[in-house]
Amino acid sequence: MKLVGEKLAAARGERRIFEGLSFEVPAGSALVVTGPNGSGKSTLLKTIAGFLRPAAGSLKLEGQFKGLDAETPLAEHCHYLGHANALKPQLSVHENLRFWQQFYAPGRTVDEALDAVGLPGVGDLPAGYLSAGQKRRVAIARLLAAARPVWLVDEPTSALDAASERRFAALVEAHLAQGGIVVAATHQQLGLAAALKLDISQFAESRAA
Repeated sequence: MKLVGEKLAAARGERRIFEGLSFEVPAGSALVVTGPNGSGKSTLLKTIAGFLRPAAGSLKLEGQFKGLDAETPLAEHCHYLGHANALKPQLSVHENLRFWQQFYAPGRTVDEALDAVGLPGVGDLPAGYLSAGQKRRVAIARLLAAARPVWLVDEPTSALDAASERRFAALVEAHLAQGGIVVAATHQQLGLAAALKLDISQFAESRAA
């Protein structure tokens, strides 16, 4: 399996955010996207996830992963973790995670996913009762409880303490070891042993050159 972008461009209205962007992310690899605010990091992730249409170029997933193949739309391979944690505050943590299991496909059990992010015993609490860091960890648990091969994560370690950052890096490494793909937009060091790098601002600057 390989995620491929060819000569991608994205726009807001009439304004191009970036253009001429090409990349390849093989199975078992992470791509870390960097650049200043407004350079298009989040826009790139949303485009891969299928929330935005490319202004030009193409995106495709080559090969297959655990029953999913290139005939399946790219968006159905992707797990998107954005700035918002996508939790209903009035629902319990268990109810939130079970919803995503049903919407995507079951991965680990809810309790296993919560244990993996260091939150055993919070499943019956309303999500709205949790701290900002705990909510982010529950959002990360969603990546485990609902299985998809391509993780698209936008500033995934925001609101996390150092121990939780290390735990997240270990979860990413485990996902990669199983043949998954991760694309991360971040200003932070994620602690990954080996990752491909993409400075998206280079493609924004080429527009004005």
